Amino acid sequence: MTAPSAEHLLAVDTATAWQSVALLRGEQVSALAEQDAAGSHARSLMGAIDRVLGETGLRLTDLQGLAVSIGPGSFTGLRVGLATMLGFRAVLGTSIIPVPTLEAMAWNLRDVEGLLIPVIKSRHNEVYWAAYEWQPGQGLRTHLAEQVGSPSSVARACKGVTGVTLFGDGWQAYGQEIRQAAEAMGVTVREVDADCQRPSAVSVGLAARLRLATGQVGEEALVPRYVQRTEAEVKFDELQGVSALERRRERVAKKLAQRKTGGRTGRDSRAKS
Repeated sequence: MTAPSAEHLLAVDTATAWQSVALLRGEQVSALAEQDAAGSHARSLMGAIDRVLGETGLRLTDLQGLAVSIGPGSFTGLRVGLATMLGFRAVLGTSIIPVPTLEAMAWNLRDVEGLLIPVIKSRHNEVYWAAYEWQPGQGLRTHLAEQVGSPSSVARACKGVTGVTLFGDGWQAYGQEIRQAAEAMGVTVREVDADCQRPSAVSVGLAARLRLATGQVGEEALVPRYVQRTEAEVKFDELQGVSALERRRERVAKKLAQRKTGGRTGRDSRAKS
């Protein structure tokens, strides 16, 4: 499959509750449809795609590229977005350009200097996050690849820097906890406008154009980019940070104490009798 020119590019982001669909011609946005679609991507995505095509008078066969947010994010949302694009590719033969969700979010802030940390909600009071920086003449640089963990763990990306820009629905949900952890390290937290907080299909499309220029199109077998912690890390947090070795030591110490207490009690009882 040859890499197309991105004259007309359809971009989709369903990684979070916010659904975004955009049609780009080059770097220009021809049409945009966005909505809160929590739990309803499967019902609303095709309608949104129909709307952006209808606004421009284009058909799916007029598209030279398909861009999709690949994750991390909502398991269901990612599967809906990717399955839809895979269906289009199967019928039309149009190439798919997958774009990591957090990387695409950094494109929301193309004119912002310093370290950018997009944060989106995961499950069980956890967040996904990564750290990027725009460098003149070099584009977007990844300081720290996608992570998942507690909100306070976001502060690890702040080590050694004086100021960071935090944004995303994870920041909006857990901002106080993240801010406290960052400021405890002497970091100044900068914020952005509300319209930059959400994932955007426009940013997905712009990032995809750059990837397309370097031949980074999706393989035949595309899967969502899930970022998950190991079972050991999850268990570690569930047990409030007590390591397996320390738990074993505590169990041994407890048993020894019980034996000593039981032994003394038994001797005392025999002595009294």
